[in-house]
Formats: sequence, C-alpha cells, structure tokens
Amino acid sequence: MKKIVAAGIMSGTSLDGIDAAVVELDGGQINTRAFYTVSYPAEVREALLSVSNREAHTRDVARLHFLLPELYAAAFNQACKLAKVQAGEVSVIGCHGQTIYHAGEASEFLGHKIACTLQIGDGNVLAARTGVPVVSDFRPADIAAGGKGAPLVPYVDYVLFRDKKNSRVALNIGGIANITWIPAGGEPGDVVAFDTGPGNMVIDQLVAHYSKGDRQFDQDGTMAAEGMVHPDVVAGLLEDEYYSQRPPKTAGREQYGREFVERLRKLKLSPEDTVATATYFTAAAVADGIARFAGGEDDPPQQVIVSGGGVHNKTLMRFLRAELPESEVLRSEVLGIDADAKEAIAFAVLAHATLSGKASNLPSATGAKRPAVLGKVCRP
Repeated sequence: MKKIVAAGIMSGTSLDGIDAAVVELDGGQINTRAFYTVSYPAEVREALLSVSNREAHTRDVARLHFLLPELYAAAFNQACKLAKVQAGEVSVIGCHGQTIYHAGEASEFLGHKIACTLQIGDGNVLAARTGVPVVSDFRPADIAAGGKGAPLVPYVDYVLFRDKKNSRVALNIGGIANITWIPAGGEPGDVVAFDTGPGNMVIDQLVAHYSKGDRQFDQDGTMAAEGMVHPDVVAGLLEDEYYSQRPPKTAGREQYGREFVERLRKLKLSPEDTVATATYFTAAAVADGIARFAGGEDDPPQQVIVSGGGVHNKTLMRFLRAELPESEVLRSEVLGIDADAKEAIAFAVLAHATLSGKASNLPSATGAKRPAVLGKVCRP
C-alpha cells in the first residue's frame, strides 16, 4: 500500500486554540511527522465563547465560520514546515471545526424530536487557502444515522490501541473527558465509548475567574495542589443522572458551562479548594464511568492510556491514579502517540477514511443505527 500523507486540525471545547498534525499513513501504521499548536487570539476566543451555547447574532456566527479557516490554514502551513513537506504532498486535511452547540440527545422542537450539532469553520475556505481537499463537518452524518454525533475518535483509538492481551481504556482529557474501552482481543463492535463528564473545562473556567483572566488554566495543577478536596461536594455532583445513564452519551459546554461553574462558586469554598474539588471531580467521573461501563469493578482495564491537555495537570493525573488503583495509568507517548496531538491525528485518519469511502463511526460508541461515512468533502 502506498504511503499517504494527511493532516488533521482540531480545536476543542476548551477553546484554548488550534492543533495541527501531519501524519503518514502506511497500512495500519500511523506515524506523526509534525505537530503544531497555537492559542486563539484573545479576541477570537472571546468571540467564540459569546456564540457557544449562548444567544448570539447570526452575523457573528457567520463571520467566525469564515474567519476560523483562515487561522486553520495558517496552522496547517506551520505544521507542514515542521514536517518538511509541501502542501501539495498532503492528500487530505481533516478539520473538526469549532463546536458551538451540540445536543446529541433528541428533544422536542417545533413539534419534532431533534438532535443537532454545529461546528463552524468552513471547509471550502480552508481548501481554497491550502490547495488541499478538506473533509469537515464530521458529526452530522452520524446523527442522521441515529447516533449522538459523538464520540468519533473511538474508531482511531481502536486502530491505535487494540491489543490481544491487554484490555485498555483510551482516555482523552480535553475540555470534556471521554473514554474508549477496548477489551483484550476485541472487535470494533465490542468497543464502548462515551464522554465521562468534564475534562479541563470546569477547571479552566474557575481559574480564569479567580485570576481575573490572567490565567486560562491551572498550570501543572498547581492551584489544585494548594487546595483541599471536599469529598461531599464530589459525591453530590456524581448523583446527577448523567453518570448512571448508559452509553452512548455525550456532554459539552451545555452541561459544564457558566451555570455549572456558578453552582460551584456558590458553595463559598476558597478558590484553591474549589479548583481542587473540581479537579478531583473530573478524575472521579472518569473512574465512575470506567467502573460502570468499561469492564466494571470486577474486570478493570489493565491499562488506561491518557492523552489531551489534561496530561499536563500533575494534580489531575495524581487523582486519576488514586481513583484507578487497579489499572496502569500511562501517558499515550509510552505507546508512541503524542498526548497533545492525538485528536488532530485522529481527524487526519478519519478524513482519509472518508476519501476512501469507508465508514468510520462506531455504532457501538455513538448509538447510530448503521455505519456511516463521515464528513463533507470540499475540494480546492
């Protein structure tokens, strides 16, 4: 099989910035050639927050829809420079876009039950700026097939991490935390995947509030390390019916945005205690999800492979190991996958599957009634 060079661009619910990866696909092997990340300009981040699950002017949504691909193109070009490849050598770009609303569970709207999702960042503009075919807008095809539209990365988790001997959970901690459970020797239909709850999202919002915007995240988990966890608060938060709800299920800013953060702040704990408790809650929700739906308490995964920005939060990683004592908790680099780059890598792989006409949702993960070819193809 001919080696394929593909690129993936990811900007997640934490709204921290843009990740771009250039990868080489060689049969079942995925080799990362380069990874580049850049923060959103402050004014862009604020504009995105103002339209994310908020009442907003359609003009602002439309402008951001066309602005983002300009930023994505610049990130792609930088990744190509690092990879020492020309844009013309790249077969396809997979671009997730920026989620501003996601409701994978159907609800009543104007007399109909509607599930919906919206990622902005126009693929036509990105294709025109880069000269490379672009696959974007991945989630709607799964929703149209009866799924939740998420999670989509489990297809790639299965390709990367399946093992004949070890049962594994691939845990990604971005704005939201999500897991993919891959039983030892399992087939794609055996995979279980879902969002466990917040990842960095709640922690980031609290730190930004307490620092009056000077910091956007808890560097190394330092603030959490200075606080005391309040177990009663964590236990109360875990009583929400979301955690006992069987997969497939998804979460987002709709659940863990301003209202949720305000609920924590009203407890009147110290800033350090609030951040520590929110951090432990993230770890406890992951462990609870694994115990309920990923092997169970009697058959915990042998390995939990962690990726995403959360790996840099030392306090969160310590809490995870405390909550998962029977599993080996590893950063994904141990298995050759850059922890920061994994989701960008995933959308490169998903885009290649789409161009090949291959379905890349896992109905066992999303709840779709059938496999679906994901995304819309835009050509330069």
